[in-house]
Amino acid sequence: MSMFARVVPTPTLSLVLLTVWLLMVRSISPGQLLLGALLAVGIPLLTHGFWEPLPRVKHPLKLVRFVLVVLWDIIKANVEVSLLILTPRREPHPGFVEYPLEVKDRLTITLLANTITMTPGTVSTSLRMDNSSLLIHVLDMDDEQALIREIRDHYERPLKEIFEC
Repeated sequence: MSMFARVVPTPTLSLVLLTVWLLMVRSISPGQLLLGALLAVGIPLLTHGFWEPLPRVKHPLKLVRFVLVVLWDIIKANVEVSLLILTPRREPHPGFVEYPLEVKDRLTITLLANTITMTPGTVSTSLRMDNSSLLIHVLDMDDEQALIREIRDHYERPLKEIFEC
């Protein structure tokens, strides 16, 4: 490991910390630059032992595709929820679904739960202590098994391919 890598283990984080410091104090005086640089180097060094190892993205193109699918699903779900609220043709059928997890990695489970929560109409509410399932609240659910298949195909399997396989 080089000397630079030992002193600055996370250069991007250090650059962000320095930038945020300078923006907060609204000054680029030599004293503020020095203090910001000390914070930018010191904070990552002091907290490095608490961090989880960074995930390795095994398929970057699949990650790009996943992000695009999630963005499209968010737009589509916003329209569907808006129509559900604005055109009260029928009452929504809210409910809870226990979603059995295939993924085991904590980061992948967290990304899946966050993705579900970001999509309007669904919220991840709980994770079993043994990481075997997520409890999901759904605003309007017609078919529980179809919802489980959709989450598995759109979100969980791609995340598993990106981070675990």
